[in-house]
Formats: sequence, C-alpha cells, structure tokens
Amino acid sequence: MSPTSVSRGRIDAAYWARRRENLVRSGWLARHLNNNGRGWRMKIYPVDQTRVEAKYRCDLNTRSITVRYIWTGLVDTWATRNENVVDEIRDDVISDLDSDYNAYSYVSSAGISA
Repeated sequence: MSPTSVSRGRIDAAYWARRRENLVRSGWLARHLNNNGRGWRMKIYPVDQTRVEAKYRCDLNTRSITVRYIWTGLVDTWATRNENVVDEIRDDVISDLDSDYNAYSYVSSAGISA
C-alpha cells in the first residue's frame, strides 16, 4: 500500500525541513559556501518583465558575482527563516551591481543551491 498524495507531501516537507536543519547544525553548508575564504558565485536574476509591454522592456541579463564573508550569517538567517535579514543581506550583495541595482532589487524568491 502506498501513501496518499497528501501523506507524500507531508513526508517530503518533513524531509526537506530535517535536511535544512542538519546542513545548518553540522556547519557544512556555511563551510561549503565560504569556500576557505574564496566565497562562492551568486547568480542574480533581473526583475521579471513578462507583464511589461514589449516596447517598455529593458534588456537585462543574469548577473553573477563572487560573494565572500556573508555566507555564515546568510545560512543562519535562512535557517531561522528571517526574511527581513535575508533581504538586507541580499540588498548588500546587489549594491555592488552599481548602475544595474534597480533591475535586481525586487525579487520573487531567493534560494541556495550548493
């Protein structure tokens, strides 16, 4: 007998919650992203323009920058799901984009893929 789709959803959610806890508690994720002080590349996608009329759209590209020294704080904040502090950290990172800042200052999501 297989679990119902509702049960599978709960099992999946519990698995990812436990995985997040284990990655943070062990310190592995922060160490991995700190990369011995060399940091890690972060991809930053521009604002979604799908609802903007074609004549008003800007030509924006995905940006990629190396980020150092923020990862431990970001991982800890992510683990506690403190969206305000994650947003502050993200804002600090994108401020290095200079003139393109506004194209990347509004986000619909943020994620860590390591």
